Amino acid sequence: MHPPSRKDYVSVTFTEPARGTYNNSKQLRRQSCWRKWKQLSRLQRSLILFTLALLLICGIVSYPAVTEHLRGLAVAEQEKERGGDLRPVVPHVLPEPVKEGRALRPEISSQTQKRLPYKRGPPALQNRLQKKENASNTLVEGDKEPGGKKEVEDGGVISWHGAVIETDQETKDSKAVGNKENLPASQPEKSPGESEYGRLEAVQEAFRHAWKGYKDFAWGHDELRPISKSYGEWFGLGLTLIDALDTMWILGLKDEFDEAKKWVATELSFNKNVDVNLFESTIRILGGLLSTYHLTGDPLFLDKAKDIGSRLMPAFNTPSKIPYSDVNIGKGTAHPPRWTSDSTVAEVTSIQLEFRELSRLTQDPQYQAAVGEVMGQVHKLDGKLDGLVPMFINTNSGQFTHQGIYTLGARADSYYEYLLKQWIQGGKKEDQFLEDYLQAMEGIQKNLLQHSSPNRLTFAGELSHGQFSPKMDHLVCFLPGTLALGAHNGLPAEHMELAKQLMETCYQMYAQMETGLSPEIVHFNMHQGSTNDLDVKLADRHNLLRPETVESLFYLYRFTKDRKYRDWGWEILQNFNKYTKVSSGGYTSINNVRDPEYPSPRDKMESFFLGETLKYLFLLFSDDPNLISLDQYIFNTEAHPLPIWPAIE
Repeated sequence: MHPPSRKDYVSVTFTEPARGTYNNSKQLRRQSCWRKWKQLSRLQRSLILFTLALLLICGIVSYPAVTEHLRGLAVAEQEKERGGDLRPVVPHVLPEPVKEGRALRPEISSQTQKRLPYKRGPPALQNRLQKKENASNTLVEGDKEPGGKKEVEDGGVISWHGAVIETDQETKDSKAVGNKENLPASQPEKSPGESEYGRLEAVQEAFRHAWKGYKDFAWGHDELRPISKSYGEWFGLGLTLIDALDTMWILGLKDEFDEAKKWVATELSFNKNVDVNLFESTIRILGGLLSTYHLTGDPLFLDKAKDIGSRLMPAFNTPSKIPYSDVNIGKGTAHPPRWTSDSTVAEVTSIQLEFRELSRLTQDPQYQAAVGEVMGQVHKLDGKLDGLVPMFINTNSGQFTHQGIYTLGARADSYYEYLLKQWIQGGKKEDQFLEDYLQAMEGIQKNLLQHSSPNRLTFAGELSHGQFSPKMDHLVCFLPGTLALGAHNGLPAEHMELAKQLMETCYQMYAQMETGLSPEIVHFNMHQGSTNDLDVKLADRHNLLRPETVESLFYLYRFTKDRKYRDWGWEILQNFNKYTKVSSGGYTSINNVRDPEYPSPRDKMESFFLGETLKYLFLLFSDDPNLISLDQYIFNTEAHPLPIWPAIE
């Protein structure tokens, strides 16, 4: 036991300072600091002032990034608290870009053109790009990846204003300058393990990922908005689900198909007071149901096809029998757009495969008769240029309008496609379609084909009142596949050679972009001394996940077995995964294919990404020639296979 220690005590006494002592001490300190400052040399004082100014500027610059970071954390915490809400609030979802008021003709106002019907989305959109200064705010801890992963790494997750996009695959940045050897390689080297089976699995995985987003956030609705984790409606008929039915069957995704079939059986009803677009409803809904019926043999899909087909028929009740663009499928009424009595030529001439097949299956001739009347009238009309048609036709007079403009892009494209395909569908017996198709192909070569400088890429431009424009829509990339299909069915061999040339051009529209993804529209350079073959305007730099190029790659590979077409398709799929894949599920269209650091996601997944793009990629990578044989099936313009009619003995 230790003895107690001795304790020392210290006495402290506090006294109140005299009044004014504190103030005097402050004055003394201020004087001392000023005296020390004056003692510094001019160089020392300048360095101190410069350092303070630099710190102030850094603080001002970093303020938005700090507030954005804190806001992202607040949103993440809010989503965590909402737990399970299918439509969380995301304050930084990019707004839908406004459409560019680019006139087709002087007499058509820009406001009218924003509202004109068109195939699969607008031909041009105004691009709203964030400034480079805002790009520094993109790496934030916003949404979590599945599994709770939050960190941001090279090749990991990039978050564009709260939208987490996966970037787990590499794409080379290809730029073509000067001469032919500087073009991106036509036959890229294959990476180890890139077998056809592995590529098929990659397409299946891409579909599952897209389907997960649709199922989680847009089930039963028309379109997924993957960034805001919500949905958009067009007709309110489950458009993405119906468009993807036959894709799931072809890809062998039985579980996904079964759950979609259950929705069709129990939830899909066309008895709704809603206006739908005749063309879009025909190619996506009627075409999708008919093809799924043929692939599965399930009468459920034929019954639904009969229902929607009969509800679309009021569109043909016009003075000229040229159908109106819009139908109310609940009321049984139809009308043109409020701003015009015109329909587009592509729309009224690209519904024939579906209605003809519906007549064959139901033994009801009214459907085929209605669409046949349209083709007969267009066949006889004046206003064509060497088989090329204008873009608009009046539903009252039955005559072409806005004549003098000829394009293979939006509003005219699938007219040419359906000429060939109706001829093939009917067993190559309807010579009128073949004659019109061959004449049109000659007109294209005579009036629309040109070569770029310096590498002489073959492209199809446009003609406006005798003036050639080197403008080419991505939609035009359907043409290589159509030409190849014609050559396969006995048409001139030079069609296949032209198909190969145009296929190279469509590939370069991807390869020459910094993201490896094609813009919506390109302009080709034709002047001597040009260093780049193509230019892209700011308003045309968006990519909508379109299928036309991979569609043509599928046809070219099926008929030539040239492996480069598969490799090109594999590049495109990798770039979709790198720049458009949203980690929570789904893929998004983007606004700027020329900026790999900030492609500017648009928060929309079109139904044709599942209905067409992924389907054609799977068929491209498949080694089974009997998987949708092109001697037994013809694809509609939404990639829904319909049978070629058997020959009647």
